[in-house]
Amino acid sequence: MNQTELEAHLISIRRQLHQYPELSNQEFETTRSIEKWLRELDIMIRKTKLKTGVFADIQGGKPGPIVAVRADIDALPIEEKTGLPYASKVKGVMHACGHDFHTAALIGAAYLLKKNQSELNGTVRLLFQPAEELGGGANQVIADGQLDGVETIIGLHNKPELPVGTIGLKEGPLMAAVDRFHVVLYGKGSHAAIPQHGKDPIVTAGHLITALQTVVSRSVSPLQSAVLSVTKIVGGSTWNVIPDDVILEGTIRTFDTAIREDVKAKFYTIVEAVAAAFSQKVKIDWFPGPPPLVNHKAVTEIARNAAQQQSLLVTDPELSMAGEDFAYYLNNVPGTFAFFGTNGNEEWHHPAFTLDESAIIKAAYFLYNSSKEVLNQWN
Repeated sequence: MNQTELEAHLISIRRQLHQYPELSNQEFETTRSIEKWLRELDIMIRKTKLKTGVFADIQGGKPGPIVAVRADIDALPIEEKTGLPYASKVKGVMHACGHDFHTAALIGAAYLLKKNQSELNGTVRLLFQPAEELGGGANQVIADGQLDGVETIIGLHNKPELPVGTIGLKEGPLMAAVDRFHVVLYGKGSHAAIPQHGKDPIVTAGHLITALQTVVSRSVSPLQSAVLSVTKIVGGSTWNVIPDDVILEGTIRTFDTAIREDVKAKFYTIVEAVAAAFSQKVKIDWFPGPPPLVNHKAVTEIARNAAQQQSLLVTDPELSMAGEDFAYYLNNVPGTFAFFGTNGNEEWHHPAFTLDESAIIKAAYFLYNSSKEVLNQWN
């Protein structure tokens, strides 16, 4: 295939994936399709114990390190509202984060790597990872042994607000650690007209939400970044009854491990103290997600040079409070994660999310060029 034919092929792949999205750990047809496309390229598929996901090696003609390149393959429980002719055919499921784009780009990189296999100074390992949206897919891949022997890793994520031909690359922190909390305040219900006979958890919840806003504003340096958001509150069943309990849920995002632990400690202190002040019991469930995503300096510099040689405009991206389980890989091996411009109309996870498909071939070449250069320069 020439470049025009390859681009058309990758767009076709992306559209097929887009029409048949699958949720985390349910990517069975997606897995079969990826395996088919790789076998058509005569690429060796690695054994796995995972039910979904595809892993493969392209061993170069010369000895050298192993560099991994990752794409995530799962979709989201969102009803698509794009009106596209190739919109999702699966009710309530949509590729609203562009993982179909990532997968198609890595298929393209695989084609280019295979075509130039004899020139590679080492091995490129392809990681088509399941379950990124649940935040645990990367750990499944690592536990499956797919990172064994890998010395560096490269990944990317489409970025709707960046124009096509632009890539965001920076060393150091890029994306936030993710923590989720679930709090239940146990009060005592009563008639709304005689609140003195109860212990109103709604009033307690109001004080708690206000108090929690001081965690970031008064406990984290203004020179650091953190977010604490209460995003859900459930309590009560009718207008004239004080309920027995109230549920609050939300998330905390941080870039620094020490700040992450400090914010968690203060969260517990405030929640327990406010509950005690109103003579109520409380139950806190904490769900830790991915750690901060921190790019390695040397790998990022190699990727930056490869992008510039490809005539991509390299920019210094803004920090993102979104989380990415690619961070788990970076806790094990040095690597880099890039934001790739797609000129989209909406941000990630929006039901009308779309992207400019002309970016797919550019992303494929970036993954090819950057992995090849890492093999050339990594010692």
